[in-house]
Amino acid sequence: MKRQRERGTAILITIIVIVALLGGGAVLVGMQIGSTRSTEVARSNMTALYCAEAGLNAARKPVLDAYTPDGTWGNALGTGTQPTYVNNVAIDHDLDPLDSLTTDDFQITLVDNDDEIGFTATPLIDNDLQIYVVSTCLKFPENKKQVKELIKFKVAQQYYNAQAGGIGGNNNANPNP
Repeated sequence: MKRQRERGTAILITIIVIVALLGGGAVLVGMQIGSTRSTEVARSNMTALYCAEAGLNAARKPVLDAYTPDGTWGNALGTGTQPTYVNNVAIDHDLDPLDSLTTDDFQITLVDNDDEIGFTATPLIDNDLQIYVVSTCLKFPENKKQVKELIKFKVAQQYYNAQAGGIGGNNNANPNP
């Protein structure tokens, strides 16, 4: 009886194919994990931006109501701290009451726009009735987002309906008695 001289090429090719398939599978798993992380970061970025926008939306009216004629907006302009008239007692800072966290989800600060003429900047006093309201989302500490909006305070005035072309575009037509 003569012995066959097999050199194991079939098993070697099988092992090479299996190793190649395992390597390809590992690459695909790595790509999928990276894609999942990227999606989570994008979702967290969007949610943090929405959180900051919600803070800005909640703060508009209290900030405009807090205007002071001396231009300091209740000594809150340019301090970098949240004014008391937009704190957690004044407006609700908890955007998700179901998360059982009692910390604020956003913070509001007021910043003066560069409205000074000349070289002397006065960031604590407003000169043109326009300030920036800055809302920072604190809910996602790894993804802090800020939204800044320039708001303008308008002094309330009583207008005559048909004055100078009419405030409602009525072309100087007085209303019927």
